[in-house]
Amino acid sequence: MRTGAFRTIRRAMAFTLAAVITAGAALFTGITAVSADIGQPDITVPPLTDVHCASYCVYDKTTDMIVISQNLDDQIYPASQTKIMTCMLSLEILDLDAQLTTSEEAMSHIEEGSTVMGLKVGEKVKVSELLYGLMLPSGNDAAYVLAEGCTEAFFEKYPEGGDAVNEDGVNAQYLIDTLGDSKENILANRKIEAFAALMNLRAETLGCTGTHFVNPCGLHDDNHYTTAHDLCLIMSAATNNKDFNILISSETHVFQATSLHKADAWNYVKNTNNLLFDPWLASHTANGTDSHVSAIIGGKTGTTDSAGKGCTLYVVCENGHELMVSMCGVPKDYYFYTTMYLASITAYGSLACWENDPVSVVPGTTGDYRYINAPENEQPVLNVVNFPGDAPYMPAVDTTPAITDAAGQPVQPEGGTPAPVQESPIVLFVKANKEVSIVIGLIMLTIIVINIVLVVRIHRLKNAGKRHAKKHSGSGNGLF
Repeated sequence: MRTGAFRTIRRAMAFTLAAVITAGAALFTGITAVSADIGQPDITVPPLTDVHCASYCVYDKTTDMIVISQNLDDQIYPASQTKIMTCMLSLEILDLDAQLTTSEEAMSHIEEGSTVMGLKVGEKVKVSELLYGLMLPSGNDAAYVLAEGCTEAFFEKYPEGGDAVNEDGVNAQYLIDTLGDSKENILANRKIEAFAALMNLRAETLGCTGTHFVNPCGLHDDNHYTTAHDLCLIMSAATNNKDFNILISSETHVFQATSLHKADAWNYVKNTNNLLFDPWLASHTANGTDSHVSAIIGGKTGTTDSAGKGCTLYVVCENGHELMVSMCGVPKDYYFYTTMYLASITAYGSLACWENDPVSVVPGTTGDYRYINAPENEQPVLNVVNFPGDAPYMPAVDTTPAITDAAGQPVQPEGGTPAPVQESPIVLFVKANKEVSIVIGLIMLTIIVINIVLVVRIHRLKNAGKRHAKKHSGSGNGLF
């Protein structure tokens, strides 16, 4: 029995010793859990001649110039790209922390099959949450609630007969005159019409010449139209608001609890702009030329049967120029290629902008982190998002010559700061892989404890064996 026990203990010790060696090797060499990575093949955008859409426009906000375009002033239906204007006005008129109540009238406008945030009649929701519901899942319900809230707030913030005016230079008297109705009746029955009047006034202020809105969300109406050029002008104005840029650059949003949705995370939404997730697609033109796109900040998509598919983007070129990219009217037969068409227009527009001013101002590539779908050669160079106005990020480089002794070890310069000490591979690995190192450390500690227990156990068994042998040896001498 004792021989079997010793054999079992020896096997356990051999196992723990092997485990210690394995863990130590992993810590030293940097071996971590293996993950599958089959890679993303290179993807090439189509040339502009193969882009099927009604119109497109790339507008350079920095120079106030059209970079490239096709049918830029042709009338198109904007669909949910309308929400760029709705969002811009809502950010100006409403308090982000204010609560708006979803009215039955607002919900009555929602057509079957509409994209929605998921509101219910009577629900009280923060304006900031409604804005995420407007811009990420493209909620038509959020659009109507915001439009009603804006009309009510406009009468309070800019009352008729008062001195306060909005950015267009008007107050509530403008709505009374434009609609030819009383304040009371407008607030009771015509809030959406009043908001559309504010939308059209802002379009006029921005220099839009082919735009007319009748609703806040873009549901089809023959009298609800714009152009690719006008969408660029509207987007250009909207991006002056930092909160707008935060909204359009958000990939996802988790909604807070409301008066009717009692738990946080009652809805989780993703941005409908696919190029926000994979901006690397716009990093090269069809023939492989670097497009010099530094960042795709965000944008707004739009789709209806009458409008086709479209999107307007806010992009930054490597030369620091801010570009507005609008694509409209992708036919239904080509819906599947919408993101690639948008990437192509963005790439060629950015390249044209770069060729006009080939000076690197905003370093980096199209992203700020590793993109899941990007091939290795399209990964971002710098871990940073560069917004216009931010100080360009440049990695720090130490150009001070290293001072070493005769043995090649770094020494401290006289009167200077200590020379950096070269750290061992183990230390470097621990710093770069803290969580993995903690796990390995715990495993090794457990193994050490097991070994101590085994050694104590072996020691006790040996002592017990000696006592047993001595006892029997003494008994035998007495009998014989």
